[in-house]
Amino acid sequence: MMNRVVLVGRLTKDPDLRYTPNGVPTASFTLAVNRNFKNSQGEQETDFINCVVWRKPAENVANFLKKGSLAGVDGRIQTRSYEGQDGKRVYVTEVQAESVQFLEPRTNNSPAPNNGNRGASNAPQNDFPFGGQTDIDDSDLPF
Repeated sequence: MMNRVVLVGRLTKDPDLRYTPNGVPTASFTLAVNRNFKNSQGEQETDFINCVVWRKPAENVANFLKKGSLAGVDGRIQTRSYEGQDGKRVYVTEVQAESVQFLEPRTNNSPAPNNGNRGASNAPQNDFPFGGQTDIDDSDLPF
């Protein structure tokens, strides 16, 4: 069996970071992904894909991505269901992201990421592979 999804798109709003009762971070976001063709009216159609990411990558997504950010997601489709407030069964299909790639440098007018109690970052300026620079502290990287 195979269940693999690779997406590139833009976030429709800022990621929603939450924590489970056990303190595990999770971030959810919606990715707008253009289709490769136009409809009969000549308009580009877009799919809006719900994505979820867990643990340290969730915190990185919440700290470094915002509405409009270009991101790549590698993961798998997962479905779940729950009983809604009206008593009806609600079905949810979403991408469980195993990897989220930041595909644009942070712009100069973007707010700096929240570094918790560390204050201003003393990290060296690292060259960003697509031009520009970023001030991501090496301790924030998942590898």
